Amino acid sequence: MNKRKLGKGGLEVSALGLGCMGMSIAYGLPPDKQEMIVLIRKAVERGVTFFDTAEVYGTNEELLGEALAPFRGKVAIATKFGIKTGPNGKQFQDSRPEVIRQSLEGSLKRLRVDAIDLYYQHRVDTEVPIEDVAGTVKDLIREGKVKHFGLSEPGVKTIRRAHAVQPVTAIQSEYSLWWRRPESELLPTLEELGIGLVPFSPLGKGFLTGEIDEKTEFVKTDFRNIVPRFTPEARKANQVLVDLLRRIAERKKATPAQIALAWLLAQKPWIVPIPGTTKLSRLEENIGAVNVELMPDDLREIDTAAAKITIQGERYPETLEKRTGL
Repeated sequence: MNKRKLGKGGLEVSALGLGCMGMSIAYGLPPDKQEMIVLIRKAVERGVTFFDTAEVYGTNEELLGEALAPFRGKVAIATKFGIKTGPNGKQFQDSRPEVIRQSLEGSLKRLRVDAIDLYYQHRVDTEVPIEDVAGTVKDLIREGKVKHFGLSEPGVKTIRRAHAVQPVTAIQSEYSLWWRRPESELLPTLEELGIGLVPFSPLGKGFLTGEIDEKTEFVKTDFRNIVPRFTPEARKANQVLVDLLRRIAERKKATPAQIALAWLLAQKPWIVPIPGTTKLSRLEENIGAVNVELMPDDLREIDTAAAKITIQGERYPETLEKRTGL
């Protein structure tokens, strides 16, 4: 698989990474652990060298630690600090320097590594100045426990303030054909500063694969049950975007998911999407997107058609949206 560089600090990873959250939480009952270990190792065999997890993703770090143990030095693991889960099961933000250090030690142990390749603040903590966060990670980099610094879903002012203290290698943000807000301020800022972008949910939490419609039923524990964009009415209205992808896919002898990923890859050379999956067939389909070449005419056609589509439903419940873009 082709490689791409994130930031200016020498972090080179596969053009597509693998988001691993869904292997442990969020999308219904977690699949079998041994099956996920096999899947992760199959991803490495197929050229994936970039894996994404977080402290708050249940047992996900332990899963990656075991699955990737044979590939030390050959893959890059990104994890995140700053979101904790309280005794009541509710999440809260805490990026105090001492808590970052505690989180790091736990992640190192669970991932079975000596240093974290890319360490993101999971969400901006309004109670802790971003300069203190960046300064703490800078110290950890100096100590050899972290290699690169990242932020997840910050606003551009926060990025600039953090970058002035410790160069930011990558920003993680939702970005896809059905969530294009990053194009207004985020992408120009990252280009200016030389920071990479790692889009999560590049397939719209599965919707852009074309396998979900208004009749699809999710298990009770599936996160999408509380997402406004996934109400049956919104799904029915948003099918028009999937129809667009399907038309392009038929012409390109590809799938809607591959077109959605190829579109992202075509936006900037420093964008590395991290689609998640728990199925080998989907993994192989996603990886196939790197071989789908969208010509300028294709991209213009997609953009022209997409500009006429108004996506229905917010991407998050209001309480979760408040945690982003500060």
